[in-house]
Amino acid sequence: MNRTSLATSMCVLTMAGWAAAAGAGAPLADTRPLEWPEADLSGRLMDGAHRFIEEQIRAARAQRSRFWKYDTSSRQAYEASVAENRQQLRQIIGAVDSRLPARMEQFGDDAKDSQVRNYALGDPNPALVAETPLYRVYQVRWPVLDGVLGEGLLVQPRAVPSAHVVVVPDADQTPEQILGLAPGVAPELQFARRLAEQGFELVIPTLVSRRKLETDDPAVKKSDQTYREWIYRQAYHMGRHIIGYEVQKVLAAVDWLEKRQASAKIGVLGYAEGGLIAFYAAALDARIDAVLVSGYFDSRESVWAEPIYRNVWSLLQRFGDAEIASLILPRSLVVEYSPAPTVTGHKGDWRTPEYRSVAQEFERIPVAAGFAKPVLVHNDGHPTGPGSVRALEEFAQRLGVRTPMSLSTEIPADRRTAFRPEERHDRAVQELENHVQALVRESEHVRDRLFMYKVMPELADRRWSTQRRHDTHPVEKFIDGARRFREQFYTEAMGHFDQPFLAPNPRTRLVLETEKWTAYDVVLDVFPELFAWGVLVVPKDLRPGERRPVVVCQHGRNGLPRDTIDAHSTAYNDFAARLAERGFITFAPHNLYRGEDRYRWLCRKANTVKATLFSFIVAQHDQILRWLETLPFVDGKRMAFYGLSYGGETAVRVPPILERYSLSICSGDFNQWTHKVAATDETFSFMRTIEWEMPYWNLGQTFDYAEMVYLMVPRPFMVERGHLDAVGEDRWVAHEYAKVRWLYTQLGIADRTQIEFFQGGHSINGEGTFEFLHKHLNWPPPAN
Repeated sequence: MNRTSLATSMCVLTMAGWAAAAGAGAPLADTRPLEWPEADLSGRLMDGAHRFIEEQIRAARAQRSRFWKYDTSSRQAYEASVAENRQQLRQIIGAVDSRLPARMEQFGDDAKDSQVRNYALGDPNPALVAETPLYRVYQVRWPVLDGVLGEGLLVQPRAVPSAHVVVVPDADQTPEQILGLAPGVAPELQFARRLAEQGFELVIPTLVSRRKLETDDPAVKKSDQTYREWIYRQAYHMGRHIIGYEVQKVLAAVDWLEKRQASAKIGVLGYAEGGLIAFYAAALDARIDAVLVSGYFDSRESVWAEPIYRNVWSLLQRFGDAEIASLILPRSLVVEYSPAPTVTGHKGDWRTPEYRSVAQEFERIPVAAGFAKPVLVHNDGHPTGPGSVRALEEFAQRLGVRTPMSLSTEIPADRRTAFRPEERHDRAVQELENHVQALVRESEHVRDRLFMYKVMPELADRRWSTQRRHDTHPVEKFIDGARRFREQFYTEAMGHFDQPFLAPNPRTRLVLETEKWTAYDVVLDVFPELFAWGVLVVPKDLRPGERRPVVVCQHGRNGLPRDTIDAHSTAYNDFAARLAERGFITFAPHNLYRGEDRYRWLCRKANTVKATLFSFIVAQHDQILRWLETLPFVDGKRMAFYGLSYGGETAVRVPPILERYSLSICSGDFNQWTHKVAATDETFSFMRTIEWEMPYWNLGQTFDYAEMVYLMVPRPFMVERGHLDAVGEDRWVAHEYAKVRWLYTQLGIADRTQIEFFQGGHSINGEGTFEFLHKHLNWPPPAN
């Protein structure tokens, strides 16, 4: 079950409060008056954040050249000059697992020992699918990764093959359709059949479909996912990708083709989604001599608006399609401007781009003397194909084959009577899901090896002991060892904007007053177009010259700052106001996760330039803390964080990075986050909800909540957990927190961490946490 939306309607204030609000407007001392209406601030902040990230995307293209230093003096020099970028592409599409040894298995009722024997006409599912005077067609599968097979068709000419090609159909096409074995593709567009009739040996894999996920689970059905998104979501969090998996299937087929004949010419051809896969496969593997990309090539500056399963972490920092094409050089590339499928409602849309956009991107591909010059095939600026005669002829020539690409009228007939393509597709989906879920289960051990074993190996050495007491370990050594992981967490997991802060230029106004405190709206500049907004609550019993601790009180999803102060919500229980009544200064920031899909699209845009929603939030909190510590009544050494729900999520992401936070309390969120985001067998998982922004690239393999808290050592940390909070389950919360408690104990600081379970739900309990704040901020609790 998903965390609930925490936005609530405002309740009636006391008469004194309403009177103060009616006369609102007086600014805090030494600040300018805030003139923007309070009702506009949330939307204004979101609008500015979108403008800011769109400018970052534009700047990324202009700055991309810093990653590319082409050396065209020789093929060897060129390959060396692009090697780092090729490896980076491999990483960000998740094509990182070692493939299994090459093998191709023909299978069916008449196949034995991986060889075809005794083709019986009565077999309902024969290995020999079809044959013509020119070629035979077999159903085949080939090993790719542990538990993952490629599956599709193998076309073998009766004569010596002209060349060898992996043909990748669109995600909504089957191998049978582009070969003419099944209806759905017009004969003149059956480009696999054209190649088969010209003597090419073909391997045609099946891709995961764009169809809506078929399920009886009402929660999953409501999440409105396609099969491609289903794999994308879980894989992305584990450093894998639907794109990378399908590229691996193509490259495993290339492994087999090369193994049989090392000197053979090998090509890859793909249309639409298959064009993307063919394009990326050729960019990664220099064994591919030529590639035909049909219906995909374009400027990718708006890739964030394409279907969600196209989201690739940090893509636009280094890569547009021209840069990916440069990884194919000096080998041969043919781009066909063909009609793309119209795809809408997939958390992004896709249509045939304008020819001008394609041509401009194509012109950016570097050209060098002695290198094969890329070819753009089109119909006088209009789409052609897919698989037009000219495009196929250009492609074939680059494999050393000159042929007119004529097409006969003889259409092959499928002999199978029991074949259902849906079953083959479902096997492919299940195999990929199984592979990802194995990564989810193993991830805890992977993170231990990457983090704990490297920070303090002696902590990882947990031998059997009967000793009653053990010495603790020096906390300073752990802090020193964890520093590089804090930087990794910031730059590689959360993402950050590498630019200086603006002067804060504080603007404030009084918005609410009671007999115990005064509250001010505060707006601070952060970056161009991006500002921070929150409500500062100042107790009235401050003595001249006194500096008090601050508690930053963070709302959750769809919330507003005032929800934590005077909304009388049963979730927040006015905890920012209650803490102010206890003498703390409180500040309730507005975080950007409001407006449902508007913040999801913001995160999606940010992903393209190696940033996330928390890249904005960290910057805003950084500026807030810098400003707070300048106030004459604030003790900058005692600034704490306390957040509920998405605010609890913030509690384990922002304080690990911003060391100005002296402690952190996570309420209504602490979890075994890898399972929360990527597990398909947990009822509380985001795999079952609408929250498609939750997967963060490779986070499951690098940082879960325990590792995030490790980055806060030696600062105090607390978890507030309602037994009935459906955001997670006690067993997973306790499991993850036990690692935190264990580390703090080994470092001799067990008194700095705590968990409080209470008989309640998704809400601020405000009992043990308040005591924790008083203790660790060294502020006396009220006498009563």
